[in-house]
Amino acid sequence: MKTNRMKCFYAIPALLGACTITGYAQNTTERLPNVIYIMADDLGIGDLGCYGQKLIKTPAVDGLAKAGVRFSQHYAGCTVSAPSRCVLMTGKHTGHSFVRGNKGVTDTEGHKFDFPLADVELTVAEVMKRKNYATACIGKWGLGGPKTEGHPNKQGFDYFFGYLGQANAHRYYPEFLFENEKMVDLDKKVYSHDLIMEKALSFIEQNAEQPFFLYLSPTIPHADLILPDNQLGEYDGKFVETPFKGGGYVAQPKPRATFAAMVTRLDRDVQRVLDLLEKKGLTDNTIVVFTSDNGTHQEGGHDPRYFKSNGGFRGVKRDLYEGGIRTPFIVSWPGVIEPGTVSFHVSAFWDFLPTMCELIGEKVPAGLDGISYLPTLTGSGSQKQHDYLYWEFHEQGGKQAVLRNNWKLIRLQVDNPAKTRLELYNLSSDPMEVMDVAKQYPEIVETLEKLMNKAHISSELYPFKTEKK
Repeated sequence: MKTNRMKCFYAIPALLGACTITGYAQNTTERLPNVIYIMADDLGIGDLGCYGQKLIKTPAVDGLAKAGVRFSQHYAGCTVSAPSRCVLMTGKHTGHSFVRGNKGVTDTEGHKFDFPLADVELTVAEVMKRKNYATACIGKWGLGGPKTEGHPNKQGFDYFFGYLGQANAHRYYPEFLFENEKMVDLDKKVYSHDLIMEKALSFIEQNAEQPFFLYLSPTIPHADLILPDNQLGEYDGKFVETPFKGGGYVAQPKPRATFAAMVTRLDRDVQRVLDLLEKKGLTDNTIVVFTSDNGTHQEGGHDPRYFKSNGGFRGVKRDLYEGGIRTPFIVSWPGVIEPGTVSFHVSAFWDFLPTMCELIGEKVPAGLDGISYLPTLTGSGSQKQHDYLYWEFHEQGGKQAVLRNNWKLIRLQVDNPAKTRLELYNLSSDPMEVMDVAKQYPEIVETLEKLMNKAHISSELYPFKTEKK
């Protein structure tokens, strides 16, 4: 009965009259669902068993996929951290999002953080607060340091613990983390991931009696590649290793085993979250999302080709090829989502805020690029489709990409008109982006290039070099 009742609340008005999402949010006596959004850092789509990984064990995340829906074509907000997280929080793609790149700033005490998200930007946490959700960001933030308007406490989150600055998040034994705006001195003696998970579990414990939104953003498996006491488990000695000598990241004699063990450690901690939900009787009323902020990295000794971390797609982090932006996306919601579902709906990070608006009965703010994928989750209602998706990236000469009807146009070397080139791929027949067919389909190139130009609004903070005055 519960499944049918809950699905009824999400049906479109044309089918069930007043039985709408607003009706659910305002009239039902049932508590609004909790939302736990787990976002790994630089985890490739191919690093999970449910997306084809053969060497690394991820039973908890695979179990989420079996219990819910696994999306085949979900995209990150960008191909690096800060802009991707901004897109997730604000529902705007990088063509006009406030943060479009990894832009560092230094505070008065010499600590490096990230350019702060503007106060005028509306975040998903601020939307959830309208329905009295308890909100927390635990892990990596990357959208503003202490005493700035971008700090999570000023962007809708009641509680924050973790890394405010992403440059610090390269270290698993940091000098400090932050709890809200208070610096917590760790003196490089604490493995940050384990402490982050303890804080996340504590938040769930403390807020079990009210609706909560937990944005859990652990830094695993971003480099450094390191584990406490070298806890490699079953992976120790399993792989032929090429030691990483260091340079920017810590030296690691067994990078393959360490990477695999880090992914499995993350998976173990996903299971800890699920076990706690079960213990508190919250499983059936909690939406659990699992994803990654961008494609796999190739830093600190990690060899993405060995593990096929990009799922066989072309490219890695910092590319706008599929391997840099197509990300795992799994959603579990017992009693609502049909178990073991695979969705081919094309979606992206900027859809999360509109989805949460529909979930809790809030009007979607104007000026967003996202569309709600709630109908796909519930199996009820009419699922809207994107006209197109857009990305831009402000490193490596500047890059842009637009995707429409599985035709994907990529513009490279945007900053240098003499070297700018366009590549066109048909993802329906060439998902690995092997065959550039720009010369064969000039009319498609022209159409997509117009969309690309339309999607990009110049930013004084993140201009392409051709736009600088």
